[in-house]
Amino acid sequence: MASAAVAEVQTARTANTITARVITDFSSALAIKLRTGTLTLPDRAAALAMFTRLSTDSLTILPITPAHFRTAVTFTTPHHLGLRAGDALHLAICAAHGATLCTLDRRLVEAAPHLGIAIHPL
Repeated sequence: MASAAVAEVQTARTANTITARVITDFSSALAIKLRTGTLTLPDRAAALAMFTRLSTDSLTILPITPAHFRTAVTFTTPHHLGLRAGDALHLAICAAHGATLCTLDRRLVEAAPHLGIAIHPL
């Protein structure tokens, strides 16, 4: 799942920023690990609690707006980039904030420069 990699966004104004989409991506990634048996229910609960504390105490969470969805549509139009909706949404939020996307996701690393978005591969 491409969007499951926790993507951290860093802006010139605020470091340690994530998009609101990361919260659902993280929870989804943990649920997949639980369903496949690579994570126990108590471990999932502990990881989710730790992430919630981290995001509440230490991270700025960028909200998602209707404009971000409209931009994401334009980012999925060049089919050769192979962007899924969630990935395009992460990139749209970065574009709106002039942010650099930090990610493990190869598809995002390859697509971002084509869309004028700074990228920091992890």
